[in-house]
Amino acid sequence: MAKTRYPIVYLDEALGLEGIEDDTVAINRSAAVVKGGRRFSFSALSVVGNRDGYVGIGYGKAKEVPAAIEKSIKAGRRRLMRVTRVGTTIPHQVEGVFCSSRVRLVPASPGTGIIAGKAVRKILELAGIRDILTKNYGSTNPINVVKATLVALSHLRSKEATEGLRGVSVE
Repeated sequence: MAKTRYPIVYLDEALGLEGIEDDTVAINRSAAVVKGGRRFSFSALSVVGNRDGYVGIGYGKAKEVPAAIEKSIKAGRRRLMRVTRVGTTIPHQVEGVFCSSRVRLVPASPGTGIIAGKAVRKILELAGIRDILTKNYGSTNPINVVKATLVALSHLRSKEATEGLRGVSVE
């Protein structure tokens, strides 16, 4: 029986998004010791987003760096998520946990900028958030920090969504 290949559907094309940008967060090299020496392979972690509320991350592995980066960008385009924003910041304080990394995101007044480390900064920039305070706790492994940041962003709720869930008016 022959395998059927399904076409790759990128979420940015399905949603009709334009201006998707990408940025590489980390590249890791690993080595396998074989009879003739060491055989290297590379993994890449990339962030993609349109700077207007959509962001995603991708992870790719390959024998060479450019191929790993390309795979990670394709994976990120398949995993875009919507980020709730209020103006240039987030609606409320939130904390995300992934493995032993914790990331706290705190809304900031306009003009503050992005106060964040390297990995968190790239996600927030590509999500379109321009004023925010952040703090990392625990592990600073870029992969875990990026995933903890995405968990935190997924917990954000707008005032209207909260009112709808509770069935009351929030003042």
